[in-house]
Amino acid sequence: MPMKIHRNAAVLVDSSHGMKFTESPRWRDDRWWFLDIHGQAIRTVDLQGRLHTVLELPFKPNGLGFRRDGSVMVGDALARKIHRWDGSALTQVADLSAMTVFCLSDGIVDAQDRMYVGDIGYNFFNPANPPVNTCVITCIEPDGRARVVAKDLSFPNGMVIRPDGKTLIVAETMGHRLTAFDVLADGSLANRRVFAQLADHVSPDGIALDAEGGVWIANPEGQHAVLRVLEGGEIADAIELETDGYAVMLGGPERRHLLICASDTHDPVKIAQSPSVTLRLIEVPVAGAGTP
Repeated sequence: MPMKIHRNAAVLVDSSHGMKFTESPRWRDDRWWFLDIHGQAIRTVDLQGRLHTVLELPFKPNGLGFRRDGSVMVGDALARKIHRWDGSALTQVADLSAMTVFCLSDGIVDAQDRMYVGDIGYNFFNPANPPVNTCVITCIEPDGRARVVAKDLSFPNGMVIRPDGKTLIVAETMGHRLTAFDVLADGSLANRRVFAQLADHVSPDGIALDAEGGVWIANPEGQHAVLRVLEGGEIADAIELETDGYAVMLGGPERRHLLICASDTHDPVKIAQSPSVTLRLIEVPVAGAGTP
């Protein structure tokens, strides 16, 4: 089947509302929750574009998920620590600084309240530093115990877990691929395999799973801002924007509305001077599935 190209993603909210750079969108309670990394906040937006700041944070966040009791798990990216917010207090749950290098990437919380978080692995703020392929995924138990469950990855980023809870798929941004693991009963990851090897010009960032097993991927700085990838690597759909996509999430009443976190740049200096962030929205035929 030829790739279908979409060009009708509408702007839901733009930078005039005070956002800086958005990541990790999640659909919950009839709205998308997301991180404003450089705005240092957890925010929400609904289908009508109504924006709300849930919590201002004392750190730059990355990785967002919800426990079954409704509490929020969020990573302090640069200190490499995991925090829990119960609606009133923000408390540290785990310290990953001995297991990770420089900065945390994206993360999710599974149906057993375990959090999986990736490791960027090198100082990506310095263009002179080449990426590494020694990054890890850590698993944080509800009681705060943490361990490395996958090694030797190339910038593990967005993650999804299939509805049966038995398969985790991670975007390896610098590896230009989606990689799958079996999720064992104790939360360990096994049977690593390539879900989809992508072209060198595709660098998957945030991802979202649909009910047919397709994976929507944000592709910053690529020819197409967002792609829908099938297992094996076929590109079924592409979304073109005049800006770059960094994260995606299916939500809405039938989970057929794809929210795209977009920005013209991820350069912190440029973002501080002139934020170009937008949240885009497009309706797609196949509903979202799995976690997040």
